[in-house]
Amino acid sequence: MNERLVAELSDMVRGVADQLGLELVDVELVKEGGVHYLRFFIDKAGGVGLDDCEAFHRAIEPLLDERDPIPHAYNLEVSSPGLDRPLKHDSDFERFAGEPVLIRCYEPWNGRRQWRGRLIGLREGDIVIAAADGEQRVPRAKIARVRLDPEF
Repeated sequence: MNERLVAELSDMVRGVADQLGLELVDVELVKEGGVHYLRFFIDKAGGVGLDDCEAFHRAIEPLLDERDPIPHAYNLEVSSPGLDRPLKHDSDFERFAGEPVLIRCYEPWNGRRQWRGRLIGLREGDIVIAAADGEQRVPRAKIARVRLDPEF
């Protein structure tokens, strides 16, 4: 149910993000310490600031109240995806080609659950990276998450 609800919430607010010149990066509906949180992660070229988060929050709050898609109380949060933003959509793998990434698999793939390297892109359903031990192709179906892995 959670995945379906998150997809419904994403569809519900994507137009608002577009109108504000924002990209809806991710949506989470989680329970932490007995409290439910609905988190929207937004971005835009040059990064988002507090004003962007506040504007998006104000714009979606009435929509969420009107449609009431979540059957329990929750805290609404809006924030930047951070430097280690998740990569989820095909366009993310094109946009961030050349950037360092961290891939985590559901289960070991070729003996490892975690892969680090420079993102080459998406090929035939695989995420391709240039890792320390050469080019690696990790099937998307095996991947739990891909995040940017900023170098400091």
